Amino acid sequence: MSRWKGLPAELDPSTRNLVVRLRRLKDHSGLSLRQLAARTGYSTSSWERYLGGRSLPPREAVEALASVTGEDPTRLLAVWEVAAEAWSGRTATAPAAPVAVALRAGSPAGEQGQAPAGEQDQAPEPAAEPGRSGSVGLVDPVGPAGAGAEPARGRAFHVAVAAGVVAVALTASAVVVLVGRVGTEDARGTAAPPASSAAPATVSPPPDLPAYTCRVERIDGLWYAGQSTTRDAILANGYAGPEVAEAQCLLSRAGYSPGDVDGIFGPVTERAVKRLQAEADLVVDGIVGPHTWGALRG
Repeated sequence: MSRWKGLPAELDPSTRNLVVRLRRLKDHSGLSLRQLAARTGYSTSSWERYLGGRSLPPREAVEALASVTGEDPTRLLAVWEVAAEAWSGRTATAPAAPVAVALRAGSPAGEQGQAPAGEQDQAPEPAAEPGRSGSVGLVDPVGPAGAGAEPARGRAFHVAVAAGVVAVALTASAVVVLVGRVGTEDARGTAAPPASSAAPATVSPPPDLPAYTCRVERIDGLWYAGQSTTRDAILANGYAGPEVAEAQCLLSRAGYSPGDVDGIFGPVTERAVKRLQAEADLVVDGIVGPHTWGALRG
């Protein structure tokens, strides 16, 4: 079983669940990151980002991982869709790129090659050339001075102007609709709520999350919770599965709350393990090993 680094604290729970599942598939396959990259077509650095929670893997990468590990992709893609919805909410407020950035020297947007979705890194825009201001200066004006210029430059200028006109028209329409709506609400005696009062969209949990129920009982002088009988599995922050649920149940029985018994080894479970280890005079490292299992089951 691989030793994974802890996931970023700000990671959405649905995205965290997806990453934990991908890690488990990678661990069970026995493939190294280099072998995984060779079989899926995605680079080693990409898989490091995906499995580290720093980047959302594309749908195709999830399908490729399911294929090479023999996993049914249907349930895994359902988890990915929920994570993708949550991930898109993080970047929903990012400003859109200016229209003129795509019009470099009269070339239509998309003419220059781009990396596949999920693999393209964002690079800063180059500094404006001397004598030109902003991205609009990349397009020469149409007139006598530009009479010898290529027709494509004139078309690019008209495209930029048309885009600006459309944007202004859409903005004006939105203002008219908003004013009419406010007037209607005022006429009914109900004030229109501010835009910032809208409740954030809620993300439904994945439909296939396993349910763990603690059934704690003492057998031959040892405590068991009905999820696993292991006494030597190594568990740490970022791991998931029935062994983690077993440890969570036994931590709760011993009076060290691990949070929800969800089978996911997160920061709350790690803190509970450290408290148990400190009380049992064990090495306080937050990792469940044979000695910590002995304290849990004893």
